[in-house]
Amino acid sequence: MRIRAALVRTPGGPFVTQEVELERPRPDEILVRITAASICHTDLIMRQVWPPQRLPMVFGHEGAGVVEAVGDAVTGFVPGDTVCLTYRSCGDCAQCSTGEPAYCERSGLLNAGGTRPDSTTPLSGTDGTPVHGQFFGQSAFATHCLTTESNTVKIPADFPATLAAPLGCSVQTGVGTVSTVLRPAPGATLAVFGAGSVGLSAVMAAVAADCTVIAVDPVAARRALARELGATAAVDPTTEDDVAAALQDLTGGGPQYAIDTTGQATAVSQAVSALRKRSTLALVGLGTAQFDTMPVITKGITIRGVTEGDGLPAANIARLVQLHRQGVLPLEKLVAAFPFKDIEAAAEAAASGQVVKPVLTL
Repeated sequence: MRIRAALVRTPGGPFVTQEVELERPRPDEILVRITAASICHTDLIMRQVWPPQRLPMVFGHEGAGVVEAVGDAVTGFVPGDTVCLTYRSCGDCAQCSTGEPAYCERSGLLNAGGTRPDSTTPLSGTDGTPVHGQFFGQSAFATHCLTTESNTVKIPADFPATLAAPLGCSVQTGVGTVSTVLRPAPGATLAVFGAGSVGLSAVMAAVAADCTVIAVDPVAARRALARELGATAAVDPTTEDDVAAALQDLTGGGPQYAIDTTGQATAVSQAVSALRKRSTLALVGLGTAQFDTMPVITKGITIRGVTEGDGLPAANIARLVQLHRQGVLPLEKLVAAFPFKDIEAAAEAAASGQVVKPVLTL
């Protein structure tokens, strides 16, 4: 079938929408008509570093939509199901078999290979030239995409698509890092570095857990939003002489937990310096961070890498929908809608910090 997709043709190049061809679903695949797709920072990072030999490429890994067709081997979905898309996992490896699909041993191939596992791509140009895709097993920056049962989750039909799209990655990551990985007790102190969609999702989860939360972000509007969402205080790292000291003052000796969503060396170092003894730092942001190991050792800090918030996507996403309906997770405060044709403007708004979570509507 002929669809419309946003292609990146050169490393770091813009998103350009055009018509492409999409194959019919194979026996294990699901055809989803995309109704909303949100832009994650990972999409913006990956288009900068994506190998030229795997271009043109269709990114997008936070999709929501409606099932239009299923392959003969698909048993859990039927046409008409409303779904949220997430990362793909194999279901067979040691990690998947023990309930940890976020750490699937085939994750790189399934989510960032640019093709199906057999090296084919279901996308092609109208002239027949190959187009890479299957990003996170979906490539949701398109009117339609092919997914599998492992990365497709049913959601209620009345749940807004603009709020459903971010659940599959950024919201799941932020909330899961707090509620599944760190599990702070009521009254605990937690610092969140980076008040983007992941960081603010973590803020909401920590507030719901009755924690004292401090947000650290250079953008005034995001600091204000963190306060609106329940953060006790917000620190501007560009004007604060000593961010670690400020956090220690605000928390009576340093937070017990910290989450870094930025991947920046400075932020990670500030978190390590600020944390009190026997505390935990969760690393969520992509980047290359160097820091002094002395305080990690002398304070007995636990550093934990977190992918997609841990846990099982189907259970995680169902819980996120419930939390929103309970008023605990006001996602509408993070979202700004853009028409699909304006994807490059939406990407620029995200990169500049003008909006927290741009969502493309189709």
